[in-house]
Amino acid sequence: MVNLTFIRELIRRFQEDEVSRLSAELAYFFLLSLFPFLIFLLTLLAYLPIPHEDVLTIVRQYAPKEAIDLIETNIHYVMNHQNGKLLSLGIIGAIWSASNGIDAIVRALNRAYDVEESRSFLVARGMSIVLTFGMMLVIVVALLVPVFGKAIGLFLSSVLGVSSVFLALWDTLRWTVSALILFIVFTALYYFAPNKELHCKEVYVGALFATVGWIATSLAFSYYVGTFASYTSMYGSLGGIIILLIWFYLSGMIIVLGGELNAIFACRREGRKRG
Repeated sequence: MVNLTFIRELIRRFQEDEVSRLSAELAYFFLLSLFPFLIFLLTLLAYLPIPHEDVLTIVRQYAPKEAIDLIETNIHYVMNHQNGKLLSLGIIGAIWSASNGIDAIVRALNRAYDVEESRSFLVARGMSIVLTFGMMLVIVVALLVPVFGKAIGLFLSSVLGVSSVFLALWDTLRWTVSALILFIVFTALYYFAPNKELHCKEVYVGALFATVGWIATSLAFSYYVGTFASYTSMYGSLGGIIILLIWFYLSGMIIVLGGELNAIFACRREGRKRG
């Protein structure tokens, strides 16, 4: 009965808080910030020993093929036309666009907790920019771990003389670390974004849901697009954009639902019901 009540509450919040509309808004900001962020990231990677193909291999695990094709096309165009001003322009565009996306998440989470935004514009925007920097940092780390993980494992194997079983375990561990980093990102987002004093233990349920939900949804949608759907036959050359938008839409919905879960548990802890 408790589980059924919980599900009913989540469905009611889904409707009252217009999660579908908020997810569409997040998808727009995600799309807006994607390519400026790629400009910044790929230009930065030019100074690091990370081949672009290794980065794309990681993205291919989750993204639909048509979305990857669109991203690759723009990546190659960017890398073939970059100039000395590209890094500075890329980081400015990425920070501003992505901070708008974080700001949209802040408003969605405030709505979930039924609180008003009382922080000043400068404080709220500054927090969004700081969270954007944090997300950029952990994304780079998430890219570095799988890329360098195998090399580190081989080095440890040669120095310590461990068996091939260790290499297999290390290979599994380095991919698990990427999921752990994603969990840390969501935890930080749910902790800092709402205009409400929270503790880390009060947001980990939503962060765990968002981590597992995002990975599972991305893989399922990628399989669906590759097996059943044919957006290119309906939308032509816009098919890749449509698929990318739907993927961002589903990602935004998972993020908002994670916040709604945390808000439901917060209401229960405080012994209050939503009006």
